[in-house]
Amino acid sequence: MNNILQDARILLVEDEMLICLDIEFMLQELGCKVVGPAATVSKALALIEMEQIDLAVLDVNLGHEKSYPIVDRLTLLDIPLLLSTGYAEIDAPYDDCPRLQKPFSRTQLRDRLIRLRAVALDENGAKHDHQVSP
Repeated sequence: MNNILQDARILLVEDEMLICLDIEFMLQELGCKVVGPAATVSKALALIEMEQIDLAVLDVNLGHEKSYPIVDRLTLLDIPLLLSTGYAEIDAPYDDCPRLQKPFSRTQLRDRLIRLRAVALDENGAKHDHQVSP
């Protein structure tokens, strides 16, 4: 396992432009391919249906909406996700989702994504790819 994140397709959902750019840069430094980014629930859901996604990093609060419908869709499709939030509390039943408290470092992001990716690869016995068929 040289770099388990190399070429992993990561859906990035974040509505704050500067934070989004920072996370996108971190993901690219880790060898990931960023899908999106998306700043709204509707754009993220559209990307999920159109793109191949291995993992997702989601901001919980997207302006006046929460990313929970995205969590529901990704969970249904068995795509691992990481919630990125500045808040200590997350609404049930989403409080059991893996999360990373903002602000976070590239090392913290890397470590969480590696764990998620390793579990996904272990459970599937191969590279975890998702592409929706028509």
